[in-house]
Amino acid sequence: MSTLTAGVSREEALKILKKYNSEAFHIRHGLTVSAVMGWFADELGHGEEKEFWSLVGLMHDVDFEKWPEEHCVKAPELLREAGFGEAFIHAVCAHGWGMTGSDAQPELEMEKVLFACDELTGLIGAAALMRPSKSTKDMELKSLKKKYKDKKFAAGCSRECIAQGAELLGWELDELLDKTLQAMAGTEDDLEAQVAANT
Repeated sequence: MSTLTAGVSREEALKILKKYNSEAFHIRHGLTVSAVMGWFADELGHGEEKEFWSLVGLMHDVDFEKWPEEHCVKAPELLREAGFGEAFIHAVCAHGWGMTGSDAQPELEMEKVLFACDELTGLIGAAALMRPSKSTKDMELKSLKKKYKDKKFAAGCSRECIAQGAELLGWELDELLDKTLQAMAGTEDDLEAQVAANT
């Protein structure tokens, strides 16, 4: 089996992300999705591709801050210029399937995971901020499900996209919610250290 490689180191990827993203919120989101994608790579038996999964998560919104109207359409140009490979570019663009001008569709399991958990990390992060601990570590699935069902809570996080992502993966919605919550709780300490170092 061939191992997917990004063609660019994490250090270089971070520089490129920061070149096009100055808002701390966007840097944090990239780092969060990166951590979650790395966790899923291990969880789903793709440990040898963990760096690729993680870097796709890091770079998935590279064009969003400066070119929101061209999200996932501008990205290929930026990523090619930076030296990322075509498989990487397809994976990044596929997370905007059905929502942006990109016609790339999630095909690989990694692309389906990114499509499914991108919006969900935002919802879980918002739910964590409502807790006394401000943490995902003590959040239970039933608490997350209550927030998910409340359409007014974190209204910008598309429930339709999350549900469609679970369907693409062949998972029940609860499984996606539970695994993504585990991923965020399990990587929280490392993530906060990375956020502090990069924002």
